[in-house]
Amino acid sequence: MSDDFMLDTDDLQRRMDGAIASLRTEFASLRTGRASASMLEPVMVDAYGTKTPINQVGTVNVPEPRMVTVNVWDKGLVGKVEKAIRESGLGINPQLNGTIIMLPIPELNEERRTQLTKVAGQYSEHARVSIRNIRRDGMDQIKKAKADGMSEDDQKVWESEVQDMTNKYIAMIDEQLETKQAEIMQV
Repeated sequence: MSDDFMLDTDDLQRRMDGAIASLRTEFASLRTGRASASMLEPVMVDAYGTKTPINQVGTVNVPEPRMVTVNVWDKGLVGKVEKAIRESGLGINPQLNGTIIMLPIPELNEERRTQLTKVAGQYSEHARVSIRNIRRDGMDQIKKAKADGMSEDDQKVWESEVQDMTNKYIAMIDEQLETKQAEIMQV
């Protein structure tokens, strides 16, 4: 009866990959002192009566290492895009030039760098919690199969496989956190 138990490791791995992808997106939104188009991804503009991602109302470019520009397609939205950037909490002061909004990226001071490393740590901890929750789901499936008659040896093999997968993904998170913190602290 239990010999046909197959844990869907592909599903667990897909979900863990999703947690890593989410972490990368959160890390990309952290400002490191260098201009990046991805830092504007979380900014939502109140356009046409709905919240719209900034990249759907204009073109985001990085013409210089310390400058991001947004070329707004609809002149009527320039003020709303500017307001959305000001209220986003990115700490950037937009400058208007017709339909182009220029965002000079200031140097980060030591205090702000330290704050950003703590934020990066929080993001990575959320990712670790997600990985552990996925691990728990896998372990629950194994326990259910054990209750349905799976042998103890099979249970140990499956649990070991899920734990190995979890350890691999936690190590990936730690490695990415270390890289991001080094990038943030680089002057």
